[in-house]
Amino acid sequence: RVADNVVAAVVSPGSNHASLSKNFEHGDTEERLYAWWEENGCFQPDMTATGEPFTIAMPPPNVTGALHMGHAMFVTLQDIMARNARMRGRPTLWLPGSDHAGIATQLVVERALEAEGLSRVGIGRDAFTARTWEWKREYGGGIAGE
Repeated sequence: RVADNVVAAVVSPGSNHASLSKNFEHGDTEERLYAWWEENGCFQPDMTATGEPFTIAMPPPNVTGALHMGHAMFVTLQDIMARNARMRGRPTLWLPGSDHAGIATQLVVERALEAEGLSRVGIGRDAFTARTWEWKREYGGGIAGE
């Protein structure tokens, strides 16, 4: 466990609130803190934990569009459960998934084609495959980044 005085030295917001900016500028803080957390093993499991193991899988979002508040809600709840289990001394694994929803993605691409007056069969297998990969590149990368 990291000592409180070490954490305070890393965060060090200033002794005077007047020195704080009006708005939170995450770029000034998050990258530095995240690097510090990784360097100090904050994301590593406690190998001495003796409680019953706790595992939760993060279901993957579909590549059918951007993430929304519903995704944020379930990820927040899973984060709370994983942190709670870890704080109670349980070996904890929170495992993120990746997209697996080929059928849902196909449906969204087919609907986009229909809006253009086209169909999956009409454009052929190769063109449809290319459109599906194009959709995945557009939305899949954004989801991974979010």
